[in-house]
Amino acid sequence: MKKLTLLWFSVLLVLTACNSEKKGQVKLSGAGATFPEPYYTIVFKDYTKKTGNDVTYGATGSGSGIRSLKDRTIDFGATDVFLSDDELKEMGAEVIHIPTAIGAVVLSFNLPEIRNLKLTAELISEIYRGKITHWNDPKIKEVNPDINLPNLAITPVYRSDGSGTTYVFTDYMSKADEIWKTEIGRGKSLEFPVGIAAKGNPGVAGIISQTKGSIGYIGSEYAFALDIPSAVLKNSSGKFVEASVESISASADVELPDDTRIMISNSDSPEAYPISTFTWIILFKEQQYNDRNENKAKALVDLMSYIVGEEGQKVADKTHYAPLSKKAIEKTKVIIKSVTYNKKPIAQ
Repeated sequence: MKKLTLLWFSVLLVLTACNSEKKGQVKLSGAGATFPEPYYTIVFKDYTKKTGNDVTYGATGSGSGIRSLKDRTIDFGATDVFLSDDELKEMGAEVIHIPTAIGAVVLSFNLPEIRNLKLTAELISEIYRGKITHWNDPKIKEVNPDINLPNLAITPVYRSDGSGTTYVFTDYMSKADEIWKTEIGRGKSLEFPVGIAAKGNPGVAGIISQTKGSIGYIGSEYAFALDIPSAVLKNSSGKFVEASVESISASADVELPDDTRIMISNSDSPEAYPISTFTWIILFKEQQYNDRNENKAKALVDLMSYIVGEEGQKVADKTHYAPLSKKAIEKTKVIIKSVTYNKKPIAQ
């Protein structure tokens, strides 16, 4: 009887192990950009339902995500700005970039009863440099002759943390306004002459929602989700364009390098919204490190393939991001196939 019991117990253990393997109890963790968080929240949840693999993501900011990957405390990082050649050298091993969607940074504002505001790079520059301090300034009124702008102080809001959103915004501003380029420049974390700071896209969006007269740069999806109005911006062709899936996609109508490391802000496409960007997931090309097993490496590659596949890209569209172009998906699939474990390709 005892032997029969032991045999039955052994069978149960085998069945349980097989069932766990079938369900795919692999845990993956990522951290980084707050910009794509609404998209990642849903697409990771959908992937977990489909495969059983558990994916957690901490929206800690692009800079934090890059550092965490470098420290090898997460499986993947997320960033709205590609790593420079110098940053890549500091990672300790080869890192690849996988674009997941295209998004926009918008200038959202809080002006009672006003939703259709036009702005130029020059006006934005003067606001953030403290040269234009009230909404009824003649320079703003000149661009918006049909709007009754209030005599209300302007409160610029910016990011306090190392942020890919800040880089995308300041990359555009440095291209579009020479004074900005000289006095403020581009970067993930900068000293702004005036205004108040907030952490993450949710923090900036929250302050804008609560503060009359405020203006700040946030991911377009936060503006859409919270119903915060955002400015229509003048692009490089001289056309005022609002952020939409179509205008964001138009920004990416450019030749892409094989590693996809390119900034698409201030696009020369006449239909482009000017502050657009790819958002990337970054990971180590060789996945055999820190005692990682092959199952985890395979699950990570499978997750990347899911995101850039048809189901994942539909989620991007539903969450107010522009899906990747056919050309971008082709290049991205080649990158995913380059991931190895013990120097052998993972993807078949």
